[in-house]
Amino acid sequence: MTGAPMPHSSRSEHHARSTTDRGSEDTTRELPLSVWTTAQTSPAAQRKGRYVDASTAHPAKMLPAVAAHAIAHYTQPGDLVLDPMCGIGTTLVEALHLGRRAVGVEYEPHWVDVAAANLALARDAGAEHKGQVYRGDARHLAALLPPEYVGQAALVVTSPPYGPSTHGQVAVAPGEGVQKYHHRYGNTLDRGNLANIGHHRLLAGFTRILAGCVPFLRPGGHVAITIRPWREHSELIDLPSQILACGLHAGLIPVERCVALLARAAEHDLVPRGSFFQRDFIRKQREAGLPLHLIAHEDVLVFRTPLRRTASSGIATRRLPDRRTRHTTNPQDDSGMPGSRAA
Repeated sequence: MTGAPMPHSSRSEHHARSTTDRGSEDTTRELPLSVWTTAQTSPAAQRKGRYVDASTAHPAKMLPAVAAHAIAHYTQPGDLVLDPMCGIGTTLVEALHLGRRAVGVEYEPHWVDVAAANLALARDAGAEHKGQVYRGDARHLAALLPPEYVGQAALVVTSPPYGPSTHGQVAVAPGEGVQKYHHRYGNTLDRGNLANIGHHRLLAGFTRILAGCVPFLRPGGHVAITIRPWREHSELIDLPSQILACGLHAGLIPVERCVALLARAAEHDLVPRGSFFQRDFIRKQREAGLPLHLIAHEDVLVFRTPLRRTASSGIATRRLPDRRTRHTTNPQDDSGMPGSRAA
Protein backbone atom coordinates (compact mmCIF):
# COMPACT_ATOMS: atom_id res chain seq x y z
CA MET A 1 0.00 0.00 0.00
CA THR A 2 1.28 3.47 -0.77
CA GLY A 3 0.50 7.02 0.11
CA ALA A 4 0.61 6.64 3.92
CA PRO A 5 -0.05 10.06 5.48
CA MET A 6 2.70 11.85 7.35
CA PRO A 7 2.38 11.86 11.15
CA HIS A 8 2.51 14.73 13.67
CA SER A 9 -1.21 15.34 13.86
CA SER A 10 -3.02 18.07 15.73
CA ARG A 11 -4.31 15.38 18.08
CA SER A 12 -0.71 14.60 19.13
CA GLU A 13 -0.04 18.27 19.82
CA HIS A 14 -3.22 18.63 21.85
CA HIS A 15 -2.39 15.61 24.02
CA ALA A 16 1.17 16.80 24.56
CA ARG A 17 -0.11 20.16 25.75
CA SER A 18 -2.69 18.59 28.06
CA THR A 19 -0.13 16.34 29.78
CA THR A 20 2.56 18.97 30.44
CA ASP A 21 2.53 22.15 32.48
CA ARG A 22 1.86 25.53 30.95
CA GLY A 23 5.52 26.54 31.14
CA SER A 24 6.54 23.81 28.69
CA GLU A 25 3.72 24.43 26.23
CA ASP A 26 5.57 26.86 23.98
CA THR A 27 8.73 24.72 23.98
CA THR A 28 6.76 21.65 22.95
CA ARG A 29 4.92 23.46 20.18
CA GLU A 30 8.11 24.95 18.70
CA LEU A 31 10.25 21.79 18.58
CA PRO A 32 12.01 21.44 15.21
CA LEU A 33 10.89 18.51 13.08
CA SER A 34 12.99 16.47 10.67
CA VAL A 35 12.36 13.29 8.68
CA TRP A 36 14.85 10.42 8.79
CA THR A 37 14.85 8.14 5.74
CA THR A 38 15.67 4.98 7.70
CA ALA A 39 13.84 2.31 5.71
CA GLN A 40 15.35 2.54 2.23
CA THR A 41 16.40 -1.07 2.73
CA SER A 42 14.34 -3.74 4.49
CA PRO A 43 14.83 -4.61 8.16
CA ALA A 44 16.20 -8.02 7.17
CA ALA A 45 18.77 -6.42 4.87
CA GLN A 46 19.82 -3.99 7.61
CA ARG A 47 20.46 -6.84 10.04
CA LYS A 48 22.05 -9.32 7.63
CA GLY A 49 25.53 -10.35 8.74
CA ARG A 50 25.45 -8.00 11.76
CA TYR A 51 23.08 -9.89 14.07
CA VAL A 52 22.90 -13.56 15.05
CA ASP A 53 19.92 -15.60 13.85
CA ALA A 54 18.42 -15.75 17.34
CA SER A 55 17.80 -11.99 17.12
CA THR A 56 14.85 -12.58 14.78
CA ALA A 57 12.71 -13.93 17.62
CA HIS A 58 12.57 -10.65 19.54
CA PRO A 59 9.01 -9.27 19.29
CA ALA A 60 9.87 -5.55 19.02
CA LYS A 61 13.29 -4.94 17.50
CA MET A 62 14.52 -1.42 16.86
CA LEU A 63 15.32 -0.71 13.23
CA PRO A 64 19.14 -0.58 12.99
CA ALA A 65 19.13 2.45 10.70
CA VAL A 66 17.14 4.45 13.28
CA ALA A 67 19.69 3.76 16.01
CA ALA A 68 22.57 4.42 13.62
CA HIS A 69 21.11 7.75 12.50
CA ALA A 70 20.74 8.97 16.07
CA ILE A 71 24.24 7.82 17.02
CA ALA A 72 25.84 9.42 13.97
CA HIS A 73 24.11 12.77 14.57
CA TYR A 74 24.38 13.17 18.35
CA THR A 75 27.78 11.62 19.17
CA GLN A 76 31.40 11.61 18.08
CA PRO A 77 33.72 8.59 17.62
CA GLY A 78 34.82 7.26 20.99
CA ASP A 79 31.74 8.59 22.82
CA LEU A 80 29.72 6.34 25.12
CA VAL A 81 26.18 5.31 24.08
CA LEU A 82 23.73 3.84 26.60
CA ASP A 83 20.54 1.83 26.11
CA PRO A 84 18.77 0.97 29.39
CA MET A 85 16.39 -1.49 27.67
CA CYS A 86 18.64 -2.85 24.96
CA GLY A 87 16.79 -6.02 23.87
CA ILE A 88 18.98 -7.78 21.29
CA GLY A 89 21.49 -4.94 21.52
CA THR A 90 20.64 -3.00 18.36
CA THR A 91 21.75 0.34 19.81
CA LEU A 92 24.96 -1.18 21.14
CA VAL A 93 25.84 -2.98 17.91
CA GLU A 94 25.27 0.08 15.74
CA ALA A 95 27.31 2.19 18.18
CA LEU A 96 30.26 -0.22 17.91
CA HIS A 97 30.10 -0.23 14.10
CA LEU A 98 30.26 3.58 14.20
CA GLY A 99 33.33 3.62 16.44
CA ARG A 100 31.55 4.44 19.68
CA ARG A 101 31.63 2.70 23.06
CA ALA A 102 28.41 1.05 24.22
CA VAL A 103 26.73 -0.20 27.37
CA GLY A 104 23.23 -1.53 27.88
CA VAL A 105 20.85 -3.10 30.37
CA GLU A 106 18.31 -5.80 29.56
CA TYR A 107 15.76 -7.43 31.86
CA GLU A 108 15.25 -10.81 30.18
CA PRO A 109 18.20 -13.24 30.52
CA HIS A 110 17.68 -14.73 27.06
CA TRP A 111 18.00 -11.37 25.33
CA VAL A 112 21.07 -10.56 27.42
CA ASP A 113 22.71 -13.63 25.89
CA VAL A 114 21.59 -12.67 22.38
CA ALA A 115 22.80 -9.09 22.83
CA ALA A 116 26.19 -10.36 24.02
CA ALA A 117 26.41 -12.61 20.95
CA ASN A 118 25.63 -9.66 18.69
CA LEU A 119 28.34 -7.59 20.39
CA ALA A 120 30.81 -10.40 19.84
CA LEU A 121 29.82 -10.46 16.18
CA ALA A 122 30.54 -6.75 15.90
CA ARG A 123 33.96 -7.24 17.46
CA ASP A 124 34.70 -10.07 15.01
CA ALA A 125 33.77 -7.67 12.21
CA GLY A 126 36.48 -5.27 13.36
CA ALA A 127 34.74 -2.93 15.81
CA GLU A 128 37.35 -0.93 17.70
CA HIS A 129 35.57 -0.80 21.06
CA LYS A 130 33.92 -3.35 23.29
CA GLY A 131 30.29 -3.30 24.30
CA GLN A 132 28.86 -4.37 27.65
CA VAL A 133 25.38 -5.55 28.58
CA TYR A 134 24.10 -5.98 32.14
CA ARG A 135 21.09 -7.99 33.19
CA GLY A 136 18.56 -6.30 35.46
CA ASP A 137 15.59 -3.97 35.88
CA ALA A 138 16.34 -0.62 34.23
CA ARG A 139 14.31 1.13 36.91
CA HIS A 140 17.33 0.52 39.15
CA LEU A 141 20.19 1.69 36.92
CA ALA A 142 22.21 3.07 39.83
CA ALA A 143 22.44 -0.43 41.30
CA LEU A 144 23.31 -2.07 37.98
CA LEU A 145 25.91 0.08 36.23
CA PRO A 146 29.42 0.61 37.67
CA PRO A 147 30.17 4.13 38.94
CA GLU A 148 32.79 4.72 36.23
CA TYR A 149 29.92 5.26 33.79
CA VAL A 150 28.51 8.21 35.77
CA GLY A 151 28.56 11.38 33.69
CA GLN A 152 30.14 9.62 30.70
CA ALA A 153 27.33 8.88 28.21
CA ALA A 154 26.92 11.28 25.30
CA LEU A 155 23.68 9.66 24.18
CA VAL A 156 20.91 7.37 25.35
CA VAL A 157 18.97 5.58 22.60
CA THR A 158 16.07 3.43 23.70
CA SER A 159 12.42 2.58 23.16
CA PRO A 160 9.59 1.67 25.56
CA PRO A 161 8.23 -1.90 25.41
CA TYR A 162 5.06 -2.27 23.38
CA GLY A 163 3.51 -5.13 25.34
CA PRO A 164 0.62 -6.87 23.52
CA SER A 165 0.90 -4.57 20.50
CA THR A 166 3.88 -6.46 19.04
CA HIS A 167 3.34 -8.48 15.86
CA GLY A 168 6.06 -11.14 15.81
CA GLN A 169 6.41 -13.78 13.07
CA VAL A 170 3.95 -15.88 11.11
CA ALA A 171 3.89 -19.35 9.59
CA VAL A 172 1.32 -21.07 7.37
CA ALA A 173 0.57 -24.77 7.83
CA PRO A 174 -1.83 -26.76 5.61
CA GLY A 175 -5.21 -27.01 7.30
CA GLU A 176 -4.13 -24.86 10.24
CA GLY A 177 -4.16 -21.42 8.67
CA VAL A 178 -1.80 -18.67 9.77
CA GLN A 179 0.04 -19.31 13.03
CA LYS A 180 1.61 -16.49 15.02
CA TYR A 181 4.83 -16.92 17.02
CA HIS A 182 7.56 -14.80 18.66
CA HIS A 183 4.94 -12.15 19.34
CA ARG A 184 5.27 -11.89 23.12
CA TYR A 185 7.98 -10.78 25.51
CA GLY A 186 9.15 -13.40 28.06
CA ASN A 187 6.93 -14.81 30.80
CA THR A 188 3.67 -12.88 30.56
CA LEU A 189 3.07 -13.51 34.29
CA ASP A 190 6.26 -11.66 35.23
CA ARG A 191 4.95 -8.33 36.53
CA GLY A 192 8.50 -7.03 36.89
CA ASN A 193 8.64 -6.80 33.11
CA LEU A 194 7.33 -3.42 31.94
CA ALA A 195 5.86 -5.12 28.87
CA ASN A 196 3.43 -7.04 31.08
CA ILE A 197 1.98 -4.24 33.19
CA GLY A 198 -0.77 -1.75 32.51
CA HIS A 199 -0.31 1.27 30.31
CA HIS A 200 -0.20 3.84 33.12
CA ARG A 201 2.27 1.80 35.18
CA LEU A 202 4.42 1.42 32.08
CA LEU A 203 4.55 5.21 31.70
CA ALA A 204 5.45 5.66 35.37
CA GLY A 205 8.18 3.03 35.06
CA PHE A 206 9.56 4.60 31.91
CA THR A 207 9.70 8.00 33.59
CA ARG A 208 11.72 6.42 36.38
CA ILE A 209 14.10 4.86 33.84
CA LEU A 210 14.65 8.19 32.10
CA ALA A 211 15.32 9.91 35.42
CA GLY A 212 17.78 7.13 36.24
CA CYS A 213 19.66 7.75 32.98
CA VAL A 214 20.34 11.41 33.78
CA PRO A 215 23.26 10.85 36.19
CA PHE A 216 25.01 8.68 33.59
CA LEU A 217 24.73 11.35 30.90
CA ARG A 218 27.28 14.11 30.61
CA PRO A 219 26.01 17.70 30.79
CA GLY A 220 24.27 18.50 27.52
CA GLY A 221 24.04 14.79 26.62
CA HIS A 222 21.14 13.68 24.45
CA VAL A 223 18.36 11.12 24.82
CA ALA A 224 16.69 9.76 21.66
CA ILE A 225 13.53 7.72 22.23
CA THR A 226 11.88 5.87 19.38
CA ILE A 227 8.14 5.40 19.82
CA ARG A 228 5.75 3.71 17.47
CA PRO A 229 2.03 4.53 17.70
CA TRP A 230 -0.27 1.53 17.91
CA ARG A 231 -3.96 0.86 17.58
CA GLU A 232 -6.19 -0.45 20.33
CA HIS A 233 -9.70 -1.36 19.30
CA SER A 234 -9.03 0.45 16.00
CA GLU A 235 -8.11 3.69 17.80
CA LEU A 236 -4.62 5.10 17.36
CA ILE A 237 -2.86 5.42 20.72
CA ASP A 238 -0.71 8.53 20.83
CA LEU A 239 2.14 7.04 22.84
CA PRO A 240 4.68 9.60 21.52
CA SER A 241 2.99 12.51 23.29
CA GLN A 242 2.71 10.48 26.48
CA ILE A 243 6.44 9.67 26.34
CA LEU A 244 7.14 13.36 25.77
CA ALA A 245 5.44 14.03 29.11
CA CYS A 246 7.55 11.27 30.71
CA GLY A 247 10.73 12.98 29.54
CA LEU A 248 9.62 16.33 30.90
CA HIS A 249 8.74 14.81 34.25
CA ALA A 250 12.19 13.15 34.35
CA GLY A 251 13.83 16.58 34.10
CA LEU A 252 14.89 16.32 30.45
CA ILE A 253 14.72 19.21 27.98
CA PRO A 254 12.99 18.42 24.65
CA VAL A 255 14.96 19.64 21.63
CA GLU A 256 13.52 17.81 18.59
CA ARG A 257 10.56 15.72 17.51
CA CYS A 258 11.50 13.70 14.45
CA VAL A 259 9.95 11.17 12.11
CA ALA A 260 11.89 7.98 11.37
CA LEU A 261 10.36 6.38 8.31
CA LEU A 262 9.44 2.70 8.40
CA ALA A 263 8.52 3.00 4.74
CA ARG A 264 10.76 3.41 1.73
CA ALA A 265 10.72 6.92 0.33
CA ALA A 266 10.03 6.51 -3.39
CA GLU A 267 10.01 9.31 -5.95
CA HIS A 268 6.41 10.37 -5.37
CA ASP A 269 5.14 8.50 -2.31
CA LEU A 270 5.97 6.18 0.59
CA VAL A 271 6.08 2.40 0.24
CA PRO A 272 5.32 0.92 3.69
CA ARG A 273 6.99 -2.26 4.89
CA GLY A 274 4.16 -3.40 7.16
CA SER A 275 4.04 -6.82 8.78
CA PHE A 276 1.55 -9.50 7.74
CA PHE A 277 -0.69 -8.73 10.69
CA GLN A 278 -0.55 -4.97 10.13
CA ARG A 279 -1.58 -5.42 6.50
CA ASP A 280 -4.29 -7.94 7.40
CA PHE A 281 -5.68 -5.59 10.05
CA ILE A 282 -5.77 -2.63 7.66
CA ARG A 283 -7.47 -4.74 4.96
CA LYS A 284 -10.22 -5.84 7.36
CA GLN A 285 -10.75 -2.30 8.66
CA ARG A 286 -11.07 -0.92 5.13
CA GLU A 287 -13.57 -3.63 4.27
CA ALA A 288 -15.54 -2.47 7.33
CA GLY A 289 -15.51 1.10 6.02
CA LEU A 290 -12.70 2.58 8.12
CA PRO A 291 -10.17 4.39 5.87
CA LEU A 292 -7.06 3.41 7.84
CA HIS A 293 -3.47 3.41 6.55
CA LEU A 294 -0.45 1.36 7.50
CA ILE A 295 1.73 3.07 10.09
CA ALA A 296 4.74 4.21 8.11
CA HIS A 297 6.84 5.92 10.76
CA GLU A 298 8.17 5.99 14.27
CA ASP A 299 8.35 9.19 16.24
CA VAL A 300 11.79 9.98 17.64
CA LEU A 301 11.76 12.34 20.58
CA VAL A 302 15.14 13.93 21.29
CA PHE A 303 15.89 15.45 24.69
CA ARG A 304 19.03 16.74 26.32
CA THR A 305 20.24 17.16 29.86
CA PRO A 306 21.01 20.59 31.32
CA LEU A 307 24.35 22.06 30.26
CA ARG A 308 25.37 22.31 33.90
CA ARG A 309 24.99 19.48 36.35
CA THR A 310 23.02 20.29 39.50
CA ALA A 311 23.27 18.56 42.86
CA SER A 312 19.86 16.97 42.32
CA SER A 313 20.97 15.36 39.03
CA GLY A 314 24.04 13.64 40.44
CA ILE A 315 24.02 10.00 41.37
CA ALA A 316 26.19 10.74 44.37
CA THR A 317 23.16 12.12 46.22
CA ARG A 318 21.65 8.61 46.33
CA ARG A 319 22.52 5.84 48.73
CA LEU A 320 23.97 3.02 46.63
CA PRO A 321 24.32 -0.65 47.55
CA ASP A 322 27.65 -1.89 48.84
CA ARG A 323 30.09 -2.61 46.02
CA ARG A 324 30.18 -6.29 47.04
CA THR A 325 26.48 -6.64 46.20
CA ARG A 326 26.37 -4.09 43.41
CA HIS A 327 26.33 -6.56 40.51
CA THR A 328 24.06 -9.31 41.72
CA THR A 329 23.33 -10.08 38.08
CA ASN A 330 26.38 -10.82 36.00
CA PRO A 331 27.35 -8.45 33.21
CA GLN A 332 28.31 -9.86 29.86
CA ASP A 333 30.67 -8.29 27.40
CA ASP A 334 31.17 -9.17 23.78
CA SER A 335 33.23 -12.22 24.74
CA GLY A 336 30.05 -13.75 26.15
CA MET A 337 31.80 -14.44 29.47
CA PRO A 338 29.80 -13.53 32.58
CA GLY A 339 31.33 -11.76 35.54
CA SER A 340 33.66 -9.44 33.63
CA ARG A 341 33.76 -5.75 34.45
CA ALA A 342 33.11 -2.88 32.10
CA ALA A 343 36.17 -1.02 30.93
